[in-house]
Amino acid sequence: MKKVPIIITIVISVIFMTSCATGPEEGNNMIYSYSQELFQGSGLMGYISADAPQPESGYGAGIGFYVAVYPILPEPIDNFQIGLASTWIVPDNSDNKTVPLCPPGTHARDNWDERGPTYGSVFQTIEGGLGMWGSTQFRAGYKPPKFQIVGVPDCYTGNYLISPGWSNKTTASDDDKMGIAQLSNHFIIPPDGFTFQDNPSGELFGYSWMTLPLMDKKEGPPPTGDQHWTLFLALDNFKGPVAFVIPESWSKISKDYTFDYGRGLDAREGKSGGGAQEFNTVPYFEATDENGITYSKVPDFIYPVDENGRTVLMQDIRYYSDKALAADILEWRKGGSECSGRFKTSEDACYMAEVKVSPINFHQTSERKNLSGIDKVVETAVFDTYTFGLQWKNSPLSPNGEFPRYYKDIGEERVVVSASEVPPQMRSLSFKPAVNKNNYSSPQTGSWGTPGPEAGPYYAYLADGSKVTYYWYRFIDQPSLQQYRDVWSEASREEFQSFIEKMHSNFTIDKEYMPAPRDGKALVAIDPALIVTPPDGLENGYVPIVTAQEIAK
Repeated sequence: MKKVPIIITIVISVIFMTSCATGPEEGNNMIYSYSQELFQGSGLMGYISADAPQPESGYGAGIGFYVAVYPILPEPIDNFQIGLASTWIVPDNSDNKTVPLCPPGTHARDNWDERGPTYGSVFQTIEGGLGMWGSTQFRAGYKPPKFQIVGVPDCYTGNYLISPGWSNKTTASDDDKMGIAQLSNHFIIPPDGFTFQDNPSGELFGYSWMTLPLMDKKEGPPPTGDQHWTLFLALDNFKGPVAFVIPESWSKISKDYTFDYGRGLDAREGKSGGGAQEFNTVPYFEATDENGITYSKVPDFIYPVDENGRTVLMQDIRYYSDKALAADILEWRKGGSECSGRFKTSEDACYMAEVKVSPINFHQTSERKNLSGIDKVVETAVFDTYTFGLQWKNSPLSPNGEFPRYYKDIGEERVVVSASEVPPQMRSLSFKPAVNKNNYSSPQTGSWGTPGPEAGPYYAYLADGSKVTYYWYRFIDQPSLQQYRDVWSEASREEFQSFIEKMHSNFTIDKEYMPAPRDGKALVAIDPALIVTPPDGLENGYVPIVTAQEIAK
């Protein structure tokens, strides 16, 4: 399988010595002494992954698929991050075999020698998707995952692109660091991620990233391509484009490093090659009994399982050429016939990848101790050539749908054991519940205040218990585009505005854009509070921009 970029997380170990008894505890039937420790971060590290080969060239103008949505945890816990099935999109720089794409001074170039010599896998990416993300602030009591856009334009140096005006921090981005632009006039994008209606249990979430030529190329310097990577959703109660990555977000890295001219996602085809569920930050307990045997416990992960013992994770991975949508958008923008927005699926426009799975491979502890025996409980599987997931074995070690929780050190490995085989004190240990943290805020000055919104404030109350404040801005006046007010000509800005007005009029939220699931499975419903209606007089050409998100009182 193509090696995918790893999100680097600082792992902090916190130790709690809760028992060091020299004999049985009074009032208990324990017959041994033990010590237990809680470690934050490395309880499960690895991927549940599949390879979905992409054609060598010609099909890098978009990628789309469907993934199952489910809570994964019975109750949210602290210090936890797991992504549901998703992918990584990187620019195709396969023609470069030796020259570093990451300039000196960037994080990857200075710290990740193993990604050299080109650093192509960590140069630029579109990633994110569904998950329990560590950067989200509002988790207490909210069980489903959240969807987040994540763009990485700068070799993981820190300027993540999350939502219009925001990165992965709770204060708005600096004016010149914003990278996501709001496109939809019916969907708000909170910085803490998209929430869901009710509690999904395996329904499908469809999304695609498509390269739309919404503006012409710019000569620069640095030169900037015309690829506006645009996020399309396919949900039960909302369909269509919601936002795009501003092309200059990708080309900025080449300003003082001319080798990168034309090598970013603004200009190059996108490459993916597969999908994976990434286990990144998972707490775990360790306990050592009087005989010196070490046991470990991870949180309770629960997957939806059908009558055949299967869990679908991801399906219908399609790669698109520019004939699928980009060519029609360009023709329409240049005065040609109106574009419906529906992706073409002819052979020259679309390629649906056959998938091949990799075995489950996890490790634990900072020493990366291998976990074995998981395959006695569950294995990765391909179900119908285009769908991958998990096949459960109804093992006595763990019930169907419950990922193995308990492990025992045997030699150099940690081996899956049943709950009855670990110290009884360990079975009763609970992980710290998730708590709500910080509110999101933006200034009223700079790009947020000049030229400023046309209407607002408006409020939305989300399923995670948060309150979102948003205003209606003229599309071209939204904060993330203000950094280009003096760079783009007035004529090009007005042409951009005019074309978005046409898209708003034609791209309604009840049409089909990306192809529906082949098997007719149900689509998940997004939180209805995210779906909004423009005020009178602002129906086309205006977009809702979130300016704050806080716990509702």
